This record gives sequence, C-alpha cells and structure tokens, in this order.
Amino acid sequence: MGEQAVGGAVMHIGEVAARTELSLRSLRHWEEVGLLTPSGRTDGGFRLYTESDVDKILVIRRMKPLGFSIDEMKAVMGDLEVLDDPSSDEAATQVARGRLAAVSEEAAERRKRLARQLEMADEFIGLLAARRRA
Repeated sequence: MGEQAVGGAVMHIGEVAARTELSLRSLRHWEEVGLLTPSGRTDGGFRLYTESDVDKILVIRRMKPLGFSIDEMKAVMGDLEVLDDPSSDEAATQVARGRLAAVSEEAAERRKRLARQLEMADEFIGLLAARRRA
C-alpha cells in the first residue's frame, strides 16, 4: 500500500476490520458517533487508519463487552489521549488518571458480574447435559 501518514504506514478500513475482528459497519458507526476518527482520508474519501488508530479501536473493542456506553467510552478515550500527550499539563493529567482509576474499578465490577453470568450459563448447560443423559 503506498500511502503514508505522519508517523508511518496507513491501512484502509477493510484491513483494520480484519485485524480487529470488527465489522466495517461498527467502525463507520464509531466514527459517526464521534468515538473514533481515522487519521486521514484518501483523495477519493476512503478512510485511512494508522497503528495508533488500531490501538484505540482495540481499547474500544475491549470496553464493549463490559457494557460501557458510547459517552463513557468517549470519556475514557479522551483521558487516554491526555495521558499520551506530552504537552498535557499536570492538572489535566491528574484528573485523567483519577477518572481512569474510577473506570478501572467499574470495569473490574462489571467483569465480576460477567464471570458470574458465565458460571450460571455453565451450570445451566451442565443441568441440561445431565437431563439428556438421564
């Protein structure tokens, strides 16, 4: 692919979808709602993504199963950008760290609930298997 962006090679949406195991529709939707912005576009209007964009997509993808809303995900992405920006002032960095700590605690609680749901699903499957054998 001959195209380049500041900071390296770029990918089209199909390659990003394959690498992240997401649909084109999801990636386009995330752009429409302001959750993700591709780093560039071709002269023909095709989205161009960088490795940094893929990293952001993977963060979002990991948040989805935990049931975070679009607004919650936007806030997390904004806080991560603050931490990644060397020009962020100390106050903004501390605020971002505090919010991300709270999100981390919430994510741990949501994971516990999901783990319990999986345990119940396993119990149900086991119950059905036992009944089929009886």
